[in-house]
Order: sequence, then structure tokens, then C-alpha cells
Amino acid sequence: MTDVPTDHAAQINTMLGGWNTAMGLRFLKATVDECIGELLIGTQHQQPYGIVHGGVHAGIIEAACSTGAAIVALARNQSVVGLENATSFIAAARGGTIRVTAVPVTRGRRTQVWEAKVTDEADKTLATGRVRLLCLAHGDSIAGAEIPR
Repeated sequence: MTDVPTDHAAQINTMLGGWNTAMGLRFLKATVDECIGELLIGTQHQQPYGIVHGGVHAGIIEAACSTGAAIVALARNQSVVGLENATSFIAAARGGTIRVTAVPVTRGRRTQVWEAKVTDEADKTLATGRVRLLCLAHGDSIAGAEIPR
């Protein structure tokens, strides 16, 4: 993992779908050593008090950690699925652009742990989190379906 990292952000952004697209999350950097994404806060991200919903913070933390872990796993002919997401909310935000930065804690053969920080445009910490992921071999199944290649 000490080789010069290849940035996969542009490729990943062409394949976004589901939750990432619904939230408007885009990746700025995606390597085996760091994954950075951001989104522009809209009304769909806010809870009734007008602040960013905690689920948005937890979701972008999981998305960034999972994306970084998936890049590591792909090189091993594996996929990853989240086992645990622990997110702490530090400060509230109402608008602007928020950024998530995820880095690996461990990139094991069977599990990976990544941690992330969500910041606002002034680099103020809004949330922190840690995601534990299970590494699965291609051909394994989860929720009744085979893991895609």
C-alpha cells in the first residue's frame, strides 16, 4: 500500500447511483490512502429544525469509508460491505458545502476499518466517524444475491 496511489475519483463519479446520487455526493479524491467527497447542502439534507440531518453525516462517512475500502478490496478480487458505522455529531450546519475525508486505520484481508471527518467550508469539524467493513470474495452472496464483480 506504499506505492504511489492511483486516484479513482473521476471513474467513480461516472458510476454513481442510488444513495450517492440522491444525496448529491461527488468524490474529489479516491485512493487506497484517502477518500474525499463533498456535497452542497439542500433542503433534502435538512431535518425540520433546518440543520443537516445526522443521517447525512453518517451516510457520507459510510460512503467515503466504503469507497476507499472498496478500492483496496478490488485489487484483491474482493468487495466490501459495512458491518458497523459509529458517527459522532460535533457541530450543526445549515447550508453550504460539506466535505468528508476518510483514511484507513487498517486494511486487513478479512476486515478493514476506516475513519472519517466531516467539515464545513471553514474547515470546522461537524462530525467524525469510524466504519468497519467485511471483505468478501467475488462469488460470495449477501442478502440473497451474488456479490457483483
